[in-house]
Amino acid sequence: MMLKRSLWMLLFVVCFQLLKAQAAYDSSFRFYYYDQKLSMFEQMPTPKKAIVWLGDSITDGGEWSELFPEYNTMNRGISSDNTFGVLNRLYEVVKRKPRKIFLLIGINDIARGVPDEVILRNYRKIVDSIQQQSPFTKLYIQSLLPTNNSFTQFKNHQNKTEHVLNVNEGLKKLCVEKKITYINLYDAFLNTDGKLNERFTNDGLHLTGEGYRHWKQFLINGKYLK
Repeated sequence: MMLKRSLWMLLFVVCFQLLKAQAAYDSSFRFYYYDQKLSMFEQMPTPKKAIVWLGDSITDGGEWSELFPEYNTMNRGISSDNTFGVLNRLYEVVKRKPRKIFLLIGINDIARGVPDEVILRNYRKIVDSIQQQSPFTKLYIQSLLPTNNSFTQFKNHQNKTEHVLNVNEGLKKLCVEKKITYINLYDAFLNTDGKLNERFTNDGLHLTGEGYRHWKQFLINGKYLK
Protein backbone atom coordinates (compact mmCIF):
# COMPACT_ATOMS: atom_id res chain seq x y z
CA MET A 1 0.00 0.00 0.00
CA MET A 2 2.77 2.44 0.92
CA LEU A 3 4.60 1.62 -2.32
CA LYS A 4 1.47 2.25 -4.37
CA ARG A 5 0.90 5.57 -2.59
CA SER A 6 4.51 6.60 -3.23
CA LEU A 7 4.15 5.82 -6.93
CA TRP A 8 0.99 7.92 -7.13
CA MET A 9 2.74 10.78 -5.35
CA LEU A 10 5.69 10.55 -7.77
CA LEU A 11 3.33 10.59 -10.74
CA PHE A 12 1.53 13.61 -9.31
CA VAL A 13 4.80 15.50 -8.84
CA VAL A 14 5.96 14.70 -12.39
CA CYS A 15 2.64 15.82 -13.89
CA PHE A 16 2.66 18.98 -11.80
CA GLN A 17 6.18 19.85 -12.93
CA LEU A 18 5.25 19.28 -16.57
CA LEU A 19 2.21 21.53 -16.26
CA LYS A 20 4.26 24.14 -14.46
CA ALA A 21 6.89 24.08 -17.20
CA GLN A 22 4.21 24.47 -19.88
CA ALA A 23 2.63 27.38 -18.03
CA ALA A 24 5.96 29.21 -18.01
CA TYR A 25 5.56 30.21 -21.66
CA ASP A 26 2.81 31.07 -24.10
CA SER A 27 2.40 28.51 -26.88
CA SER A 28 -0.95 29.83 -28.16
CA PHE A 29 -1.42 30.72 -31.83
CA ARG A 30 -5.15 30.69 -32.66
CA PHE A 31 -6.80 34.08 -33.07
CA TYR A 32 -9.09 35.73 -35.61
CA TYR A 33 -6.39 36.63 -38.16
CA TYR A 34 -4.84 33.15 -38.01
CA ASP A 35 -8.23 31.54 -38.67
CA GLN A 36 -9.05 34.02 -41.43
CA LYS A 37 -5.80 33.34 -43.27
CA LEU A 38 -5.89 29.58 -42.84
CA SER A 39 -9.49 29.42 -44.09
CA MET A 40 -8.44 31.42 -47.15
CA PHE A 41 -5.39 29.21 -47.77
CA GLU A 42 -7.62 26.14 -47.75
CA GLN A 43 -9.68 27.56 -50.62
CA MET A 44 -6.74 28.35 -52.89
CA PRO A 45 -5.79 26.17 -55.90
CA THR A 46 -2.33 24.64 -56.18
CA PRO A 47 -0.16 26.05 -58.96
CA LYS A 48 2.26 23.77 -60.77
CA LYS A 49 5.75 23.50 -59.27
CA ALA A 50 4.73 25.78 -56.42
CA ILE A 51 7.23 27.58 -54.21
CA VAL A 52 5.82 28.14 -50.72
CA TRP A 53 6.95 30.89 -48.35
CA LEU A 54 6.03 29.69 -44.87
CA GLY A 55 6.31 31.71 -41.66
CA ASP A 56 5.07 34.62 -39.59
CA SER A 57 4.58 38.35 -40.27
CA ILE A 58 8.04 38.72 -41.81
CA THR A 59 6.98 36.24 -44.48
CA ASP A 60 3.40 37.51 -44.54
CA GLY A 61 4.65 40.99 -45.45
CA GLY A 62 6.46 39.86 -48.60
CA GLU A 63 4.77 40.25 -51.98
CA TRP A 64 6.45 37.07 -53.19
CA SER A 65 4.50 36.67 -56.43
CA GLU A 66 5.67 40.15 -57.48
CA LEU A 67 9.20 39.72 -56.14
CA PHE A 68 9.52 36.49 -58.13
CA PRO A 69 7.02 36.78 -61.02
CA GLU A 70 8.81 34.04 -62.97
CA TYR A 71 7.84 31.42 -60.35
CA ASN A 72 4.54 30.08 -59.04
CA THR A 73 4.73 31.32 -55.47
CA MET A 74 2.36 30.85 -52.53
CA ASN A 75 2.57 33.11 -49.47
CA ARG A 76 1.86 31.09 -46.34
CA GLY A 77 2.93 33.67 -43.80
CA ILE A 78 0.61 34.57 -40.93
CA SER A 79 1.36 37.57 -38.75
CA SER A 80 2.11 36.67 -35.10
CA ASP A 81 2.45 32.97 -35.89
CA ASN A 82 4.91 30.68 -34.12
CA THR A 83 6.26 27.15 -34.48
CA PHE A 84 3.14 25.72 -32.80
CA GLY A 85 0.92 27.46 -35.34
CA VAL A 86 2.98 26.25 -38.29
CA LEU A 87 2.77 22.69 -36.99
CA ASN A 88 -0.99 22.99 -36.70
CA ARG A 89 -1.48 24.20 -40.30
CA LEU A 90 1.32 22.30 -42.01
CA TYR A 91 -1.21 19.85 -43.50
CA GLU A 92 -2.46 22.62 -45.79
CA VAL A 93 1.04 23.06 -47.24
CA VAL A 94 2.26 19.48 -47.56
CA LYS A 95 -0.95 18.24 -49.23
CA ARG A 96 0.00 20.43 -52.20
CA LYS A 97 3.38 18.69 -52.64
CA PRO A 98 5.16 21.96 -53.50
CA ARG A 99 8.48 22.04 -55.34
CA LYS A 100 10.14 24.15 -52.63
CA ILE A 101 9.36 25.48 -49.16
CA PHE A 102 11.20 28.46 -47.67
CA LEU A 103 10.61 28.39 -43.91
CA LEU A 104 11.22 31.24 -41.46
CA ILE A 105 9.58 30.99 -38.03
CA GLY A 106 10.50 31.32 -34.35
CA ILE A 107 10.99 34.95 -33.31
CA ASN A 108 7.46 35.10 -31.85
CA ASP A 109 8.19 31.95 -29.83
CA ILE A 110 11.26 33.66 -28.39
CA ALA A 111 9.27 36.82 -27.61
CA ARG A 112 6.79 34.71 -25.60
CA GLY A 113 9.46 32.94 -23.59
CA VAL A 114 9.28 29.57 -25.34
CA PRO A 115 12.53 27.74 -24.50
CA ASP A 116 15.03 27.34 -27.32
CA GLU A 117 14.92 23.55 -27.04
CA VAL A 118 11.13 23.58 -27.49
CA ILE A 119 11.44 25.74 -30.60
CA LEU A 120 14.03 23.39 -32.05
CA ARG A 121 11.91 20.36 -31.14
CA ASN A 122 9.00 21.91 -33.05
CA TYR A 123 11.28 22.56 -36.01
CA ARG A 124 12.29 18.90 -36.00
CA LYS A 125 8.61 17.92 -36.11
CA ILE A 126 8.02 20.32 -39.01
CA VAL A 127 10.98 18.91 -40.95
CA ASP A 128 9.95 15.31 -40.26
CA SER A 129 6.38 15.98 -41.39
CA ILE A 130 7.48 17.60 -44.64
CA GLN A 131 9.99 14.88 -45.43
CA GLN A 132 7.51 12.11 -44.68
CA GLN A 133 4.41 13.60 -46.34
CA SER A 134 6.03 15.40 -49.27
CA PRO A 135 9.40 13.70 -49.81
CA PHE A 136 10.12 15.37 -53.16
CA THR A 137 9.71 18.88 -51.76
CA LYS A 138 13.01 20.73 -51.30
CA LEU A 139 13.02 22.45 -47.90
CA TYR A 140 15.06 25.55 -47.10
CA ILE A 141 15.34 26.61 -43.47
CA GLN A 142 16.11 30.30 -43.21
CA SER A 143 17.80 31.60 -40.09
CA LEU A 144 15.98 33.93 -37.74
CA LEU A 145 16.73 37.56 -38.52
CA PRO A 146 18.43 39.98 -36.12
CA THR A 147 16.38 42.67 -34.41
CA ASN A 148 17.26 46.27 -33.56
CA ASN A 149 16.56 47.59 -30.04
CA SER A 150 17.10 51.20 -31.13
CA PHE A 151 13.41 51.10 -32.00
CA THR A 152 10.81 51.21 -29.24
CA GLN A 153 8.22 48.93 -30.82
CA PHE A 154 8.02 45.19 -30.12
CA LYS A 155 9.96 45.29 -26.86
CA ASN A 156 9.29 41.61 -26.16
CA HIS A 157 11.20 40.72 -29.31
CA GLN A 158 14.23 42.84 -28.48
CA ASN A 159 17.39 42.02 -26.50
CA LYS A 160 16.97 38.31 -27.24
CA THR A 161 20.08 37.97 -29.40
CA GLU A 162 21.45 35.10 -27.32
CA HIS A 163 18.29 33.08 -27.96
CA VAL A 164 18.19 33.99 -31.66
CA LEU A 165 21.79 32.88 -32.14
CA ASN A 166 21.23 29.70 -30.14
CA VAL A 167 18.19 28.76 -32.22
CA ASN A 168 20.06 29.54 -35.43
CA GLU A 169 22.93 27.32 -34.35
CA GLY A 170 20.48 24.54 -33.56
CA LEU A 171 18.86 24.97 -36.98
CA LYS A 172 22.23 24.67 -38.71
CA LYS A 173 22.86 21.38 -36.92
CA LEU A 174 19.37 20.13 -37.76
CA CYS A 175 19.92 20.94 -41.43
CA VAL A 176 23.18 19.00 -41.47
CA GLU A 177 21.51 16.04 -39.79
CA LYS A 178 18.48 16.07 -42.11
CA LYS A 179 20.49 16.92 -45.24
CA ILE A 180 18.54 20.07 -46.01
CA THR A 181 19.64 23.58 -46.93
CA TYR A 182 20.26 26.22 -44.26
CA ILE A 183 20.15 29.85 -45.43
CA ASN A 184 21.98 32.33 -43.20
CA LEU A 185 19.86 35.47 -43.48
CA TYR A 186 21.02 36.68 -40.06
CA ASP A 187 24.46 37.88 -41.16
CA ALA A 188 23.07 39.34 -44.38
CA PHE A 189 20.82 41.76 -42.46
CA LEU A 190 23.29 42.99 -39.81
CA ASN A 191 24.64 46.52 -39.46
CA THR A 192 28.07 47.34 -38.08
CA ASP A 193 26.66 47.28 -34.51
CA GLY A 194 25.42 43.71 -34.87
CA LYS A 195 21.76 44.72 -35.12
CA LEU A 196 19.13 44.58 -37.85
CA ASN A 197 20.27 47.19 -40.36
CA GLU A 198 18.21 50.39 -40.24
CA ARG A 199 18.17 50.37 -44.05
CA PHE A 200 15.85 47.38 -43.96
CA THR A 201 13.41 48.16 -41.10
CA ASN A 202 11.31 50.93 -39.60
CA ASP A 203 10.35 49.18 -36.36
CA GLY A 204 13.36 47.03 -35.45
CA LEU A 205 11.65 43.74 -36.31
CA HIS A 206 9.81 43.82 -39.62
CA LEU A 207 11.19 44.63 -43.04
CA THR A 208 10.57 47.54 -45.38
CA GLY A 209 10.51 47.23 -49.15
CA GLU A 210 14.26 47.71 -49.23
CA GLY A 211 14.60 44.79 -46.84
CA TYR A 212 12.58 42.50 -49.08
CA ARG A 213 14.54 43.62 -52.12
CA HIS A 214 17.74 42.77 -50.24
CA TRP A 215 16.29 39.37 -49.26
CA LYS A 216 15.34 38.68 -52.88
CA GLN A 217 18.80 39.52 -54.16
CA PHE A 218 20.43 37.38 -51.47
CA LEU A 219 18.37 34.36 -52.55
CA ILE A 220 19.10 35.02 -56.22
CA ASN A 221 22.83 35.31 -55.56
CA GLY A 222 22.72 32.02 -53.67
CA LYS A 223 20.83 30.36 -56.55
CA TYR A 224 18.25 29.03 -54.12
CA LEU A 225 15.28 29.51 -56.46
CA LYS A 226 16.58 27.39 -59.34
